[in-house]
Amino acid sequence: MKFNGDATGDPLADFLAGNVDSGFQYFGNSLRHTHENNFGFYVQDSFRPTQRLTINYGLRWDYFGVVKEKNNLLSNITSVSPAPGTGTFTLTQVGQPGLSSLYNPDKKDFAPRISAAWDITGKGRTVVRAGYGIFFDSFSQDMVLGHLPYAPFFDPGPAYNNFGPQPILSTGAIGGPIVNGSPVYAATTTCGYECDAFGFDRNIKSPYMENYNLNIQQQISSKTVLQVGYVGSQGHRLWRFFDISQPSEAQINAADIACGCIQDFGVDARPLNGNPYGAYYVLQENSTGKSNYNAIQTSLRITGWHGVTSIVNYVWSKSLDNSSDGEDFQPNAAQPNDSTRPWLEYGPSNFNVPHRFTWNFSYDLPNRGGSMQKLKNGWGLNSILTLQSGQPFHLNYNFWDDYSGSGNAFDRPDVVGPIVYHKRDPYNYLDLSSFAIPCTTNVTVASGLASDCQIGTRHFGNMGRNSLSGPTFKEWNFSIYKKTAITERLTMKFSADFFNILNHPNFANPLLPAFIADAGYTGVFGLNGAGNREVTVGSLPITATGDVGIGNPFIGGGGPRGIQFSAVFKF
Repeated sequence: MKFNGDATGDPLADFLAGNVDSGFQYFGNSLRHTHENNFGFYVQDSFRPTQRLTINYGLRWDYFGVVKEKNNLLSNITSVSPAPGTGTFTLTQVGQPGLSSLYNPDKKDFAPRISAAWDITGKGRTVVRAGYGIFFDSFSQDMVLGHLPYAPFFDPGPAYNNFGPQPILSTGAIGGPIVNGSPVYAATTTCGYECDAFGFDRNIKSPYMENYNLNIQQQISSKTVLQVGYVGSQGHRLWRFFDISQPSEAQINAADIACGCIQDFGVDARPLNGNPYGAYYVLQENSTGKSNYNAIQTSLRITGWHGVTSIVNYVWSKSLDNSSDGEDFQPNAAQPNDSTRPWLEYGPSNFNVPHRFTWNFSYDLPNRGGSMQKLKNGWGLNSILTLQSGQPFHLNYNFWDDYSGSGNAFDRPDVVGPIVYHKRDPYNYLDLSSFAIPCTTNVTVASGLASDCQIGTRHFGNMGRNSLSGPTFKEWNFSIYKKTAITERLTMKFSADFFNILNHPNFANPLLPAFIADAGYTGVFGLNGAGNREVTVGSLPITATGDVGIGNPFIGGGGPRGIQFSAVFKF
């Protein structure tokens, strides 16, 4: 419920007096019993045409059953009417005429695999390996039960549409003073306050990956091996979802021009004018995503050379896609900024790391003779060095206003100046004055609202998905240990471990911990020199270090220097 001070002029006084301004609630039985049955069959074989060549090959077939609900409480979108201003959609319960299942099963998931290993000289010193395979992914029930899309209030999937014998319904607050015995919310038997729907493409397909690699392994000495390889993959039919009720950029501006105003297509109201499917959010899961990954991977391994074990790895890689997840855990991971032009989302993957270098080193100091051997012998050290590029991100306006007119509340901005990072000042990591709300403004004093936009100029921001770069990761962990034989059967290992021994500061991606990098973080807008663009004033800070940022990929890493002493007994 909201208490905005409409009755008394003071929100606190309205709250104490029980004067409700607005609000809504959902109600219904949310218990669902879902299941799916999957089957897989495969054959494989290997043979050696020569003593130096081994070939492995096989074929797998998977059948991923359709997700079902015990009491047929799933529903799907079965028809839409695209006429602007009069658009409608039809929800049908699974099991009713025209909808025997949520989607049609995919029965063509055949996955061949083949690999070869060739000992070039026959002496086991130079080996070439190559492989290719197709790998299908099963359908996750989360996609039916657990979506959290922007910007509908409640739209988790086909299991909870506002339709059928056990719908999840909503209603709005009646408003005015709360009186003893009187209802706060209006009674309703329909979807009421928010009539949103989430469906599946009836012909959705199983996502699959093509994986391939080629590497050469060379033994340099009895203790040293060098390996250089190429690794690649392509993802096909990856799952993502569109807002199929979203008006296009042309429809948005046509509607604005027709009424001579900046219309509200936002979270609380999605007018029919210019919206092809009515005043609702209508989302649909599909399998139009794609990805590709290419990497050069190198490794130099030294084992047992005068007590030294060393592994040096370097990877150069590039991962691109148009949907890094089937869910929008961060904006635009699955749902496009503009669902009418989803191809614009192709860019670096959320998890793209162009460069990664690691060096693991351990050294057992040689034992010495003479007296006091238990004190002098058994010493060693370990070292792990990690250097990594920053991961990508982009900016979204976090429910500031409906600048583009799409109604989805997470518009990306326009880039209107050079990108400026302050990498040594995490509190001012990114200069926000290079980004503007996606329209031309017609005011002399900026408010930061969509009402400042000139009619007919609203558009989707030109910032590319994941076009910015987060901070790098650098960490050196070091330890000294001592092994001591206490008795014939009892040994002790004492270690002094130094995590991030140089105390190098590592910071989380600006997305974390909120899972959004807010283009309007400061909430203060100003006009740039041209006088017709509203830019954000100030900088985007990084608010978490790598060890505590929720969603951080470096588990246990990225914090300040830590020292640990331990003793391990073996018997």
